[in-house]
Amino acid sequence: MPERKPLIRKHGGYRKLKSFHIAQLIYDVTVRFCDRYIDRHSRTHDQMVQAARSGVQNIAEGSQASGTSKKMELKLTNVARASLEELRLDYEDFLRQRGLPVWPREDPRRQTLIDRRPATADDVAEWIRSVHEACGRSGLSGQSGQQQLSTASTKSTPSTYPEISANAALTLIAVVSALLSRQLNAQADAFGQEGDFTGRLYHHRKANRDAP
Repeated sequence: MPERKPLIRKHGGYRKLKSFHIAQLIYDVTVRFCDRYIDRHSRTHDQMVQAARSGVQNIAEGSQASGTSKKMELKLTNVARASLEELRLDYEDFLRQRGLPVWPREDPRRQTLIDRRPATADDVAEWIRSVHEACGRSGLSGQSGQQQLSTASTKSTPSTYPEISANAALTLIAVVSALLSRQLNAQADAFGQEGDFTGRLYHHRKANRDAP
């Protein structure tokens, strides 16, 4: 007789997920960003911090729930992605309302942050400082950074820090959103193949009844 699979599948392990680590980094970065650039008593401050926290918490909760409910895992992972999309809009609004640009996907500064693989908010802060200083040395403003170095007309100023910081967060959000989309596809496939706990329990009980 073939060995029966356990009713409760292997679950948890979210601390090994790249999506969890990047979402956690986004949360830490967002707390710092909001404390520095958003009024601490404003609703926006609380909403951005809570959206970032929701991204982290729902990835973890979905992973824990996967042992008994692939459907719940799917739902919570999707909530995490939706929370981070809400956070993306908040960062974009921050830039738009201040006349600052959202860097396009092809902006090379985005790739330099991705290539650095920051693990902590301090790593991101160091990258922000390096970009700011590079703008000053080259004569680039934050807003013209995607152009050739020789075409810039103004130097970086302290006001470029919020632009660079917000775009750093947007870059990280784009990375984790892509990871979560792949995660959701994999979870949907697993749900289709394995079913859910209720179905497994039914087959388990039936097998016990039919056993000689």
